[in-house]
Amino acid sequence: MFQIHSLVRRFVLFACLLLSIPALVSAQGIRPRPTWWFGGAAGANINWYNGTAQLQNDTLIGPAPFHKGSGVGPYIALGIEYRPSKVWGGMLYVGYDDRRGSWDDIVLPCDDCPASLKTTLSYISIEPSLRIAPFAGRFHMFVGPRIGINMAKTFTYQVKGQPEIKDDWSDIRSTVVSGQIGMGYDISLSSQHDRTQVDLAPFVSFHPYFGQDPRSVENWAVSTLRVGLVLKVGRAAAAPQREVEVYEREVEFTVQAPEAIVIDLRVRESFPLRNYVFFDGGSAEIPKRYVALSKDDAKNFEEEQLQEVQPTSMTGRSGRQMAVYYNILNIVGDRMTRSTGSKITLSGASEKGSEHGKARAEAVKKYLVDVFGIEGSRITTEGRDKPKIPSEQPGGTKELDLLRMGDQRVDIESTSPEMMIQVGGDEHYMMKPVQIVADDPDPLNSHVIFDVTGAKELLTSWSLEIKDEQGKVQNYGPYTLDRETIAGKTILGDQPSGDYKVVMVGQTKSGKVVRMERSFHLARTPDSPKEAIRYSILFDFDKSQTVASYEKFLTEVVTPLISDSSTVVVRGYTDIIGEADYNLILSHERAMEARGILDTALAKSGKRHVKIQSFEFGEMPDKAPFENDSPEERFYNRTVILDIVPIR
Repeated sequence: MFQIHSLVRRFVLFACLLLSIPALVSAQGIRPRPTWWFGGAAGANINWYNGTAQLQNDTLIGPAPFHKGSGVGPYIALGIEYRPSKVWGGMLYVGYDDRRGSWDDIVLPCDDCPASLKTTLSYISIEPSLRIAPFAGRFHMFVGPRIGINMAKTFTYQVKGQPEIKDDWSDIRSTVVSGQIGMGYDISLSSQHDRTQVDLAPFVSFHPYFGQDPRSVENWAVSTLRVGLVLKVGRAAAAPQREVEVYEREVEFTVQAPEAIVIDLRVRESFPLRNYVFFDGGSAEIPKRYVALSKDDAKNFEEEQLQEVQPTSMTGRSGRQMAVYYNILNIVGDRMTRSTGSKITLSGASEKGSEHGKARAEAVKKYLVDVFGIEGSRITTEGRDKPKIPSEQPGGTKELDLLRMGDQRVDIESTSPEMMIQVGGDEHYMMKPVQIVADDPDPLNSHVIFDVTGAKELLTSWSLEIKDEQGKVQNYGPYTLDRETIAGKTILGDQPSGDYKVVMVGQTKSGKVVRMERSFHLARTPDSPKEAIRYSILFDFDKSQTVASYEKFLTEVVTPLISDSSTVVVRGYTDIIGEADYNLILSHERAMEARGILDTALAKSGKRHVKIQSFEFGEMPDKAPFENDSPEERFYNRTVILDIVPIR
């Protein structure tokens, strides 16, 4: 008798493993439910033989019978599933079904004469099944017949010391009819809201030996345990439109005033360097906006010259920092001069082709070799149609001129620690920043924050009426976003301190006027300014690069500089490419992700009473840290800026 109990135990073991999957899969929520599903299955048949196999065919009869064997064969099929309800449905899978195996060797009645027998037995298998989901969920069971149409029936027989015999079995049934019982679990790979659903379903099924006698002679029987995966796709009908009760939600109005107004804040900034040199149009000449030195000037150039405190009356932050960036070639030359072992690769990209891209890279190399005397063997050049991280994406149709301007450049790459620092994973580096000291006349942590939650959705606009103790009224607005800030020193004017009442006046989209009143207090700090520390995170036009890429940098570099009771201001920005609403959301997500990493790192480090303020400005021209006139400025506006302001 076939050892059915052993196979049942194996089937139960696999079933228990399958049933554990729901505990490892997060809740799926309410998803569209397609009626028809189409897919493909792949798996392995674990086969067990029992019975008697002695007569192979008319020309070969072994001197002794084989009784037991096993083997593993592939299973591949295409199928369709019909699910008219959450509980029951039907399945039909048709495919290649391999039941191969090898018998346990036997010893013939001669001295040391072991004999072996193995077979390749395969079918086209037609398997209709009843599908039952007992809990109206993703776990399901199925049961039904199996019809196997024989395709291959070869065997290999060998006695030690004798030639191997390969032939076909005789008396093989052309068709076998048996049954199966199994279970599976559908794991969704699609969004919860997509009509088109894609599921990956691990499954296990048991095919007992009943009806699986391959031959019409002897009593050889096959039992199979099948384990595999099904990938299937279904499309649900469009959800019916339901009438939704509309009600008017009220906005919420809150005010956050700084504890003290800092009039002048000195900022010690680690200014990140974009490792790009952008080129104009079809030119291969370095643009004149990049600072070019003579050989004599290069001998006296030092990166530290760019660190000197510059007056705020020059051109603002944008002008001062871009003046530093436009020295990128001189900074690279200075660093390579100091570190004689450093090497770089210049990867030039051009819409005219890779040869023109390499010409741009050669122009940068020529400057470094001729002006700074860098040995040419330390600089490798290459040409490309597009940079490794292009701004223009396949299928893009909007603002292509601006995107393509950002792709006309030379990328400066290096693995030398004198040139680059690691900020994330093994392959995420950025060029070592330049240290800059400057005065910030309008620090964001000295702004009053006005939040009108729901304004963008519910109001056409809103304004502010701010009244001081003497009854003087200041008016600001109109605004349309949920958050606005006003510099504390603007509200204070010449006063050292003041108590204020502010009325938010908004108009709903239905025409209703909303008025809400709050109070706040402002006071100046003593004359001595604080000094803040500033870091920036830069992003390419690339959705795969996120704030998480800078987790090592934020955790190991930035967090240790945050002292107890200090304030951290996190600001998110984008350039002007794309829709303004999308860019505002993008800057919010980046700022909040950076804040989340800092929160976690601060908690682990034991820092106390640290106040973190986060802002998102999207592409707002009056808030952007740089202009948007050149590709360099647009690339620098793709940023999150962090200011660390210590307690006095």
